[in-house]
Amino acid sequence: MNLAGIIERHPSDSVALIEGDKETTYGALRERVARFAGGLAAAGLEPGDRVAIALPTSSDFVIAYLGALRGGYVAVPLNPHSPGPELTRELATVRPSILVTTAEAAGTAAERSRTMLAREVAAIDADLAPLFDRDANDAAVLLFTSGTAGAPKAAVLTHGSLIANLEQMEKRAGLASSDDVGILIIPAFHVFGLNAVLGLSLFVGAAIVLVDRFDAVGTLALAARHKVTTLAAVPAVFAAWATMPEVRGDELKTVRLTVSGAAALADDVARAFEQRFGIPLLQGYGLTEASPAVSFPDPLKAARVGSVGTPLRGVEVRIVDVDGEEVDHGDPGELLVRGPNIFAGYFEDAGATSHVLDRAGWLHTGDVAVQAEDGTLTLVDRRKDLIIVSGFNVYPAEVEDALRAHPEVAEAAVVGVPDATTGEAVRAFVVPTPSLWPESAEAPPDEAGDELTRHCARLLARYKCPTQISFVRDMPRGLVGDPLRRALR
Repeated sequence: MNLAGIIERHPSDSVALIEGDKETTYGALRERVARFAGGLAAAGLEPGDRVAIALPTSSDFVIAYLGALRGGYVAVPLNPHSPGPELTRELATVRPSILVTTAEAAGTAAERSRTMLAREVAAIDADLAPLFDRDANDAAVLLFTSGTAGAPKAAVLTHGSLIANLEQMEKRAGLASSDDVGILIIPAFHVFGLNAVLGLSLFVGAAIVLVDRFDAVGTLALAARHKVTTLAAVPAVFAAWATMPEVRGDELKTVRLTVSGAAALADDVARAFEQRFGIPLLQGYGLTEASPAVSFPDPLKAARVGSVGTPLRGVEVRIVDVDGEEVDHGDPGELLVRGPNIFAGYFEDAGATSHVLDRAGWLHTGDVAVQAEDGTLTLVDRRKDLIIVSGFNVYPAEVEDALRAHPEVAEAAVVGVPDATTGEAVRAFVVPTPSLWPESAEAPPDEAGDELTRHCARLLARYKCPTQISFVRDMPRGLVGDPLRRALR
């Protein structure tokens, strides 16, 4: 078994990668991957050594990633645009034998690792390395995530877990086929882009368009030019396209399936996108620790608005209360997941691993969900973001929805703050509309906060209402564009 073997079975003349005007066939990709693996062996690496890859989304990334796996090494995809201190910290955590990166990032990390620049990837002319046989439990990829355990840690994804998830996704009818042309908008160092988009495309033998940086106008034109048929991205991408004034609406006429993931999809964004392009926007659910896909709507059936579909075949789920007891259908509780796609744990951190992965193999996601009798899942909120006011549970998403219902609120994020009387209180961060806070004004009107407080009181129980409201111009965001509550705290 070896994850890199997913490209072995496809016709040599079929297109695998599209990058600008350049196409790479599966035959050419196999040869370059094998030569890269041979180059790592010639450099003295031993199977099991870690290969850090800090490259933009490109054919070089794909070759370095698959080449590392092919040689029996552990791939560690990193953000090539990370600030120096962050990249240095991550490298110190995983201690790679070599770093494959750009010239810009190399200076930060050169003193910690042997470094191979992107231009060297294309120049490797080593002997073709054979596909190194790995066990299903052997580590294949380390991915940094703040996921279920708070501070960023490296999740260990195995050859078995990643391949199992590809098989699970392939078995969902209508999700992917060899006739598809996909597009990789999500960064390749993010698990959604790495396995659910790039990995699935290569697994089924489809072609995929590689995009380094998302540009709303340029990326939409690229999708139209290459007649993309499947499109997976984060909600911010679909929101941008749904509101662009220069969009005709026929740019995605060849697309048969659109998928949103990695962050909560607002119903109004889904509706606006479908109205503009005539394509239903489906929402899936996953997390790094699940390699990543857990549930997805049936592409061949009408999806329930706001849901993330049903669990993939082979994925077990439970919805439990704070005592670990299963709740009734329709009641909220923490979502637990089990299956062959679950990760092996956090790299060299048994404590963090035991916090989220119990002895029975259940992954405690930290996500609050409800499940209907037909198995359909709907996410409610993050359990780790739960606010407890005087013993009552407050889910931030509920308060955020109430705030966004006000016409002068463009965006809102809610966190819990210590309170001497109630234990915790609700604090809201609000991005107002320009009409409420013009660029020329130093702050919104003094009465703006009072108006929002009254607005919330009309929609929410008293204990759920924000006791503090802070107006901000923008939110701190994660890699996929969702507001970072931990930064707001």
